[in-house]
Amino acid sequence: MKKLLLVFAVFAMSFAAYAQIETPAPSPLAKFEQKVGLTDITIEYSRPSVKGRTIFGDLEPFGGMWRTGANKNTTITFSDDVTIAGQDVKAGSYAMFTKLNSAEQWDVIFYSDTENWGTPREWDDSKVAATAKVDVAAIPFSVETLAIDINNITATGGTIDIIWEKSYVGIPFTVPTDKMVSAAIDKVMAGPSANDYYASAVYYLNAGKDVSKAKMWIDKAMSMIEKPGFWQVRQQSLIYAAAGDKKAAIELAKKSMAAAKEAGNQNYVNQNMESLKEWGAM
Repeated sequence: MKKLLLVFAVFAMSFAAYAQIETPAPSPLAKFEQKVGLTDITIEYSRPSVKGRTIFGDLEPFGGMWRTGANKNTTITFSDDVTIAGQDVKAGSYAMFTKLNSAEQWDVIFYSDTENWGTPREWDDSKVAATAKVDVAAIPFSVETLAIDINNITATGGTIDIIWEKSYVGIPFTVPTDKMVSAAIDKVMAGPSANDYYASAVYYLNAGKDVSKAKMWIDKAMSMIEKPGFWQVRQQSLIYAAAGDKKAAIELAKKSMAAAKEAGNQNYVNQNMESLKEWGAM
């Protein structure tokens, strides 16, 4: 029995030693990042090689669904809403599957479920975010290792390119650059928002900077907010106190405390009570 246990222990140690040896993956993982306009795009996929085989029409038969790579399904992530082949796609991550209709035409499908090893066991049409019907271009040389890239880049779009063996497809997409830049311009030209004034005022208070500016900015912020929150009024009271206007600070603290009580926020009630005591109002 002891001899048998010793054999098992030696076998276990040998297996653990071998398990620490790293060998090259047949289809190495790749991660590609590209900014198009103001939108960040990331592609993660495993890259199989031809290795003397016939890929399309044999290893990957026509009429079948291909994971557009190897191992875990290929994914593409957009930081903003985009348009793919004329179809609106929300920001987020998508699996890329390819239906190999023929040697001349494929459907590249953007699928919202990214957690598949290969193609989904049960296909769900409701998870299809976009389908790009693309013509396949035959190339006059063989590309050994699958490549997925983004090319034809402009400020407003580009193409997602898939090239392998002797086949190439490009999926056109656009990004909302003009919409994003126009919104930023409108915001800047309209001047600071209530949040900008509020954040600046609180920063100046906490950093011990010019309290008169903090008071001016907090008043501006409050004038722009339809119904200030009790936490905002609390900061206003602190700024007024720091500016030497104790009377107004006390009134604001009472207002903040009443609103905090109504909201059931005992923490702010207590904070206002402490300030009122400090300022001689209780």
